[in-house]
Amino acid sequence: MFEGFKKFIARGNMIDMAVGVVMGGAVTTVVNSIVNSVINPFIAMIFGKPNMDGLLAITFNGATVSFGAALGAILNFLIIAVAVYFCILVPINKFRDMTEALLAKTKLAEQKEAEEKAAEEPSAEEQTVQLLQQIRDELAKQNAARN
Repeated sequence: MFEGFKKFIARGNMIDMAVGVVMGGAVTTVVNSIVNSVINPFIAMIFGKPNMDGLLAITFNGATVSFGAALGAILNFLIIAVAVYFCILVPINKFRDMTEALLAKTKLAEQKEAEEKAAEEPSAEEQTVQLLQQIRDELAKQNAARN
């Protein structure tokens, strides 16, 4: 039972997920700072409200529906998604592509080297033919020496 858990924890996907969670938290902090320091002031300049929470809000019978808060959350999500994609995923994919290309190039070079080595060495049939020719030549020399 513990062996299965140990394999699960040691699996690469688990480590990738943990790194993703940590990076997501860091990116969220940066995005929230951008939203609070840059985007919300622009909203305040345009709509006269400090953030999107009160924008497009409807109050009826004491209940408030705030479309602006939902738009703000969607905007935060989109900014985080763009930051994660361009700052994390694109570099990782580029690195994986470079690694795969290097591995393919190395494998191709090894195959080419093996083919060249195989071409240099005669095949088993060719070695047999050469051995039989040497035996024939030696027998011919011995017969010539007797006569």
